[in-house]
Amino acid sequence: MVDAPVMTQTDTPQTSSRPGAPTMRALVKARPAEGLDFDANRPLPNGGEPGPREVLIRVRAAGVCGTDRHIWEWDDWAASRIPVGIVTGHEFVGVVEKVGEDVTTIKRGMRVSAEGHIAKGGDYNSRTGNAHIARGMQIIGVDRDGCFADYIMMPEENVWPLHEAIPDHIAAIMDPLGNAVHTVMSANVSAKNVLITGVGTIGLMATTVARAAGASRIFVTDVNNDRLQLARRIGADEAFNTRGGDDWIDEVKRATRDEGVDVLLEMSGAPAAFNDGFSALRNGGTAALLGLPSKKFDFDWNKHVIFKGATVLGINGRRMFETWYQMEALLLSGRLRLDELVTHQMPMSNYAQAFSLMQSGEAIKVVLNIND
Repeated sequence: MVDAPVMTQTDTPQTSSRPGAPTMRALVKARPAEGLDFDANRPLPNGGEPGPREVLIRVRAAGVCGTDRHIWEWDDWAASRIPVGIVTGHEFVGVVEKVGEDVTTIKRGMRVSAEGHIAKGGDYNSRTGNAHIARGMQIIGVDRDGCFADYIMMPEENVWPLHEAIPDHIAAIMDPLGNAVHTVMSANVSAKNVLITGVGTIGLMATTVARAAGASRIFVTDVNNDRLQLARRIGADEAFNTRGGDDWIDEVKRATRDEGVDVLLEMSGAPAAFNDGFSALRNGGTAALLGLPSKKFDFDWNKHVIFKGATVLGINGRRMFETWYQMEALLLSGRLRLDELVTHQMPMSNYAQAFSLMQSGEAIKVVLNIND
């Protein structure tokens, strides 16, 4: 998930180095066209020297997500948002290499991940526990250099030390897992009937999170049978392919005393999923919306929201840092089933194959090994 940035001159990605300056390998959006370029001589962030409250992290592994695919394909959204010359990537695990002189909580050698949304602080939301929607938010790999590189620089307060029981391939995808956890927890799914529309990567994560969080019965929809079968393996009770029409809504209502589900988690962004999902939601139910529609569409607010008395939650990113504590607790409980979601792991040099697997639908989640 991404937010609207406030760009300044200082946010311009660094693209050249002084003779003799330390360099690293990185994947760079070097041209306003499809693809990424492999740069073997990218300057280290700030020459490898952290500022007083900064942490230099040596990246071990990084997840590839839908946002990265948008940037690779250079669609209209990416062309309007992404600065040419930026290092991409925003999901990672790594080891602390250096810390600034005023850093007190992070030590060299720590294995860490990090919250990729960086708030400048001082605004209303930053001061009231909602920094994830703060004014002027910047995102690594979108507004400033990201983690598809040997090294990344992060503010101390964004760095998350990792429990030793969380393996690298899972730690590398805590960013999207946080989207799923935030969505599920915001909707209070315990002992409730839940419908998840769209079981892409984050929808699948939401399925296992909802099961771990105590959902009574979980229904999922999608147009991909393989994803639907996987959703059933990791926690869904019923799975419906919506290519066959909307008869599934009647089945869901019959299974819920003809009322409809208590909670809708919309993860697809598909207009049909929005309309069908609200049709399956009971009067007075809660809808948590994470999916991003690619364009405007018709929606009957009177029928689906106002007269239904529905509570509608807009979900963006992760709560900083409540969601990270929740993620850690869920992972350490052993109740999340995520291993099947990481379908491919490969060296960063195979990045073109990684994006091809994402585009073909063969991959659910690809993790690039940056520095083993």
